[in-house]
Amino acid sequence: MASSPPYPTYTPGPGSGAHPHWWQRRWVRYGALITLLALSGLVILALVRRQTGTEGFLVGLGLAVLPVPWLIAAFRWLDRVEPGPWRNLVFAFAWGACAAALIAIVANSFATKWIATSTADPAGADTLGATVIAPIVEESAKAAAVLLVFLFRRRDFTGIVDGVVIAGVTATGFAFTENILYLGTAFGTDQLTGDRGIASVTAATFFVRIVMSPFAHPLFTVLTGIGFGFAALFPERQRARRALVPLGGLLLAMSMHAFWNGSSTFGAFGFFAVYGAFMVPAFGLLTWLAIWTRQRELRTVREELPAYVYAGWLTPAEPFVLGSMRARRTARDHARQHFGGRPAARAVAEYEAYATSLAFLRHRGQRGRAGADFVVRERELLAELWRRRDVARPALDHAARTAAPARPLYGAPMPTPYWTAYGYPTVPYPAYNPYRS
Repeated sequence: MASSPPYPTYTPGPGSGAHPHWWQRRWVRYGALITLLALSGLVILALVRRQTGTEGFLVGLGLAVLPVPWLIAAFRWLDRVEPGPWRNLVFAFAWGACAAALIAIVANSFATKWIATSTADPAGADTLGATVIAPIVEESAKAAAVLLVFLFRRRDFTGIVDGVVIAGVTATGFAFTENILYLGTAFGTDQLTGDRGIASVTAATFFVRIVMSPFAHPLFTVLTGIGFGFAALFPERQRARRALVPLGGLLLAMSMHAFWNGSSTFGAFGFFAVYGAFMVPAFGLLTWLAIWTRQRELRTVREELPAYVYAGWLTPAEPFVLGSMRARRTARDHARQHFGGRPAARAVAEYEAYATSLAFLRHRGQRGRAGADFVVRERELLAELWRRRDVARPALDHAARTAAPARPLYGAPMPTPYWTAYGYPTVPYPAYNPYRS
């Protein structure tokens, strides 16, 4: 059995001309992004605190944070098949809570004041601002985060689930800051009027925004994320579709947001009518779509990875294990208990993630949606699997024996391997094949 990596890693040499300009260096980009988000956070903090007061800000912060862990956990659960890096989620949440919230507060306030001054109708300006201006500004500001990840983290953005997760986490951050403002302002109102308990404005605001509709902002922005997710599935040559579908998702998000904000103008029970007849069914439908997409991803893993079994890169049991979240967890637990604790479990989790990415890459390649770097990316993923095989394979084999069906997993003959279309031999990299004699 070969003990070296299946191929050497290419590193540009000093004279290769691969050195980027200073503004293209990673630390410059990260520094600029962190500075932008930090400044936005400080400004939004000052604006919210000025409007709510220190005590109102603290009360609003304490109440607004309650749904955040549950929403983040839900989106992270949805992303467990091929988990994206945490840095993308941190960026999305920070953008929503800081940059998007700042853009929304400044733009909404300016537009509403301008309309009130131009029309001499403050009440009408508030209604127009809530039903027209706010949905356009807020959904555009949140969509910017999804667009940035789509453009600059393209390898991490491969389908609908990635769009849903990035959009949902961005909207969760935005709703967090907005809830601080609303709850803090409500608390200040109660301080002036002396209201307490269930009859207070704070209690009513908490019930509507935290109990009944913590999913409202994520629901709107997820439509934009689904649009970008579909765009990620289209071949790069279909530029019109890749541009129009995200735009259509954004317009749907704005429309749903406007309808939700306008529910208060539909009479005394307009809010509850829209909530029961529109928001809850829409939430249920999108939840079903997200879960169905996750199950489809697992099926893709089970269908695509057997090609690498026949090529000698994976053991026969691995596609089954990697296509079952329960079996994956069993493998990680076994590695943690018998092969070195948390580092071993982390290695198995990384192996699972890289193998899933490999399955999705092959799926795109078969349908003509793979990029120009297909071969390079496939080799990178195979190398990552190779480095972790000593820990991962015994754990995955154990999970297969625990959870696999009794019948043979792969008894049907394999079709002609698709990689021959890319110039691969029947067994890729035969000199380093781990099963060669």
